[in-house]
Amino acid sequence: MTKPLKVLVAHSIYQQRGGEDAVVEAEIKLLRSFGHEVIEYYRNNASIGNAPRLNVLADTLWSRTTGRDVRQLIQTHAPDIIHVHNTFPLISPSIYWTAAAMGVPIVQSLHNFRLLCAQATFLREDRPCEDCLGKLPWRGIARKCYRDSVAQSAALVSMLGLHRALGSYRDKVSRYIALSEFSKRKFIAGGLPEEKLSVKPNFVAAPPLSTGERSGGLFVGRLSPEKGLSTLLQALEQLPDLVCSVVGSGPLHDFVAAHPRVRLLGWLDNAGVRACMAKASYLVLPSVAYEQFPVVLAEAFASGLPIIASRLGSLAELIDDQRTGLLFDPGSSDDLAAKLKIAEANPQRMRAMGEYARNVYNSEYTPEINYRSLLSIYTTVSNNIVQNHMLRNNQ
Repeated sequence: MTKPLKVLVAHSIYQQRGGEDAVVEAEIKLLRSFGHEVIEYYRNNASIGNAPRLNVLADTLWSRTTGRDVRQLIQTHAPDIIHVHNTFPLISPSIYWTAAAMGVPIVQSLHNFRLLCAQATFLREDRPCEDCLGKLPWRGIARKCYRDSVAQSAALVSMLGLHRALGSYRDKVSRYIALSEFSKRKFIAGGLPEEKLSVKPNFVAAPPLSTGERSGGLFVGRLSPEKGLSTLLQALEQLPDLVCSVVGSGPLHDFVAAHPRVRLLGWLDNAGVRACMAKASYLVLPSVAYEQFPVVLAEAFASGLPIIASRLGSLAELIDDQRTGLLFDPGSSDDLAAKLKIAEANPQRMRAMGEYARNVYNSEYTPEINYRSLLSIYTTVSNNIVQNHMLRNNQ
């Protein structure tokens, strides 16, 4: 690119703030730091609670509000690219059609598996479930996969069915961004065109590398079943001398707080998390659901912190067993306990793994590297649009 781009970023803000919201903010800040103009378009899912159900359903299927708003933003700002993050439910796939009608290419980041799975994580009864992969996820209605509700699950599946039939996902999006190779393969298996999928992980800015003493384990994340907290707590039962620090909040707060081997710190801001990472010997990621690319992984690597994680989904690819951490069998508290014992008995080995993890961060997950990857995706999309226009004009 010879000139800065104008990028319209669209995102439906979650009712409970999560990692995806933080990723969107970080990416906007990154683009602006390199001189690009960013126009922000948000709809806040917190407004759903006060809205009539029929209005929410209409927005989920095809949001006229989004179409009107985005059309006006395009007319006012003439963006080069529209980068979409979460569309569910209020933005809706109608944004793809508005952009296409006005000749602006769409880049869609895939932060979860919502396009393939009503539950968005391929998780059922605390185990991976791929029953709907490559199919319309109608089973999600009977199983109440979204918010344990038949009605809400039906609305979501109806949206997916409608826009698959219309070709919204296949034809109207210029490029998808998957967060890992594992995720990319799942989306291809789910029907997205392989030629439209790029891989770009999440990123974080690096803190100063701690040279102080490190000890003990650390968990950082939402306190919810899919994060594997039951596995962690059962593993700690086998280690009477180990106390694990836990940072986060969520529905399992009381369950976690009652455990005698846990030091629950609650929710902490980014500085607080980094301070905990500077003191810990290792991070524990015991997820029982497929992770896309948890930001906490990049934060740990940036902090020189190795990771003990489930050998599941992208974690099995992102963590180099015995080099940047240790992998254990998903859901196995016995295997996790065994890996925790190894970590506690070998602090120097864990520090060496942490140093290697920091090297991986420096080569793959810095803001500068991520920016180059993102700009390459934008450039490819823009060049394809120009070439297509030239072909049409020459015909």
